[in-house]
Amino acid sequence: MDLETYRTTFNEDDPAPGWDAIDTALSKIYGTTEPLVHWGTVVKHMLGGPDPLDGISVYGSNAGGRSHWHVVSYGFSELYYNEDSLDKEFSKFGFELTFRLLTEPEWTPENDSAWTANLMQNIARHIFSSGEWFEPYHWIPANGPIKANDDTLIQGFVFVEDAELPAIDTPHGQVQFLQMVGVTDQEIAAIMDNSRTPGEVVEGLRAADPLLVCDLKRKN
Repeated sequence: MDLETYRTTFNEDDPAPGWDAIDTALSKIYGTTEPLVHWGTVVKHMLGGPDPLDGISVYGSNAGGRSHWHVVSYGFSELYYNEDSLDKEFSKFGFELTFRLLTEPEWTPENDSAWTANLMQNIARHIFSSGEWFEPYHWIPANGPIKANDDTLIQGFVFVEDAELPAIDTPHGQVQFLQMVGVTDQEIAAIMDNSRTPGEVVEGLRAADPLLVCDLKRKN
């Protein structure tokens, strides 16, 4: 479809082509299975709402033999039809975030995944205010446990391409799916003092778990 046809067709019939492109990518993994829970904003950010991300979906997954939640953001890329953003190289910041969290048997999505949505929103606030963005093997310290009021040693993240979600092309440009890989305080310290690279830390974890599922109980 040429750009002019897109303008006249999707402006009327597909007001959220970026959102639909993310859904299509997820459908290749989960088919018609709905997310366990979807955390949406009451007032969208473009209308003055406080949360930069318009949505965060949580899927249940047993991929890799480990029962976990697969959390996916909506909002770092251009979600809604935007004439000025058509045919760009990258859609807004050029990525969406994902996070894989090892679950406990007693956890429920409604009660125990909200903190992951809050975490992504906090990261989004920094990105939207600073104009910075993430690329594979960028890393950030959390300056404490990634989950509030928890004694987890996971205290930072390295970003890598999600193994199940390759980059997609959308009408507004390319979108990568960057997975937030949880790393411990000692691993963050090793990255900071240059004794290990972010890639070395991630590949060490990947050897035991190719999908890099975050276990909050993991020790150094």
